[in-house]
Amino acid sequence: MSTLTTDVGDFATALQSDAFRHDPYPTYARMRAECPVYRAPQGVWYVTRHADVEQALGDLRLSNDRERMTGALVARDGRMRDLSRLTARLGRVMSNTDPPDHARLRGLVNKAFTARRIEQLRERIQEVVDRLVDDALAAGPPTDLLTAVASPLPHTVVCELFGIPDADRDRVKEWFRGLGRIHEDIERAERVVDAFEAYLTELAAQRRAEPGDDLISALVTAQARGDRLTDHELLSTCFLLITAGDETTTNLIGNGVLALLRHPDQLARLRAEPELIRTAVDEMVRYDTPSQAIVRVAAEDVPLGGRTLPAGDLVYLFLGSAGRDPDRHEDPDRLDLARPAHRRLGFGHGPHFCLGAPLARLETELAVGTLVRRLPDLRPAVAPGELRWRPNPLQRRLTALPVTYTTSSTVRERK
Repeated sequence: MSTLTTDVGDFATALQSDAFRHDPYPTYARMRAECPVYRAPQGVWYVTRHADVEQALGDLRLSNDRERMTGALVARDGRMRDLSRLTARLGRVMSNTDPPDHARLRGLVNKAFTARRIEQLRERIQEVVDRLVDDALAAGPPTDLLTAVASPLPHTVVCELFGIPDADRDRVKEWFRGLGRIHEDIERAERVVDAFEAYLTELAAQRRAEPGDDLISALVTAQARGDRLTDHELLSTCFLLITAGDETTTNLIGNGVLALLRHPDQLARLRAEPELIRTAVDEMVRYDTPSQAIVRVAAEDVPLGGRTLPAGDLVYLFLGSAGRDPDRHEDPDRLDLARPAHRRLGFGHGPHFCLGAPLARLETELAVGTLVRRLPDLRPAVAPGELRWRPNPLQRRLTALPVTYTTSSTVRERK
């Protein structure tokens, strides 16, 4: 099928609506049923079925190359020219390269960003979570959970992982906020890139002279068969890992807690069966992933879902829709913390599967598990209709998550 019904209208327009921002999943259901591989009048493709998204993520003809991607964006919207200039400055990293460059860069970073290094952070992450919950209890309800826990946790962890000194962390956080508004103010974002690049250059030079037990030191020395990251690749990789590790985890925690609050039966089950927390995190990612879509560009004509995607066309792969596809997930609009985690796409799939997924899972596991354990009467502080979502349709992010809870001494106690 090639057109939408008049009730759904142009999907590109629907993406910008208040109704979609509040709840995109009914629109996804209509898309999957009526035109799962849909070409908008603007010449952009939208892919919404699980099977098609999974196939596309593993198809190297759907390119993630920075130059090809920015060229396609600029060709369709001249206003993207400034953004393409900025992305070019950030350099070639794993997330915007195709094989063989992608395999080389990822292999080098994998040597530094190991599962063992992540697991060693468990105790420290738990300490940070407990301190943040202690502070929230001391301040008393109501509390914005994003500000109190979900945002400072990944920021603190990523700063410790990269060895960023305490005195610099507020400044780094401000840079993150500037980059988070990249589409709103390109010139400001460029100033942020200038400052952050200068800072990382100085930090990398220090670690070359005096290596420590941090990720920048590990990246400086990472090599395979005599190969190593160039200076520019090192800076770009640090930039990617530091910024990506902050925002996504913040919103995974926020969306996950909101899903539990809206499903009190599952919240009660997690309290009764805390060992479910690991599968619960995967279910939260499926149910309401912060990364709603991944963008690719067709490097050549690509058949997909009974259509042919012409070379040069942009393709949006909707992970959020794939996670609610009834052909893949039974009763997909129901949160089920014991649902088997098999072939989920919330962290991507194929060669570009999210490198930071283990860290995001661990932080979310400890944050949500601790909140459920230490705040047994955690509940929303506002009505559902009062929650606000940020406007970017490719990312699902609350502006705030007000909650309330009991502050009795029994609840304060750590276990």
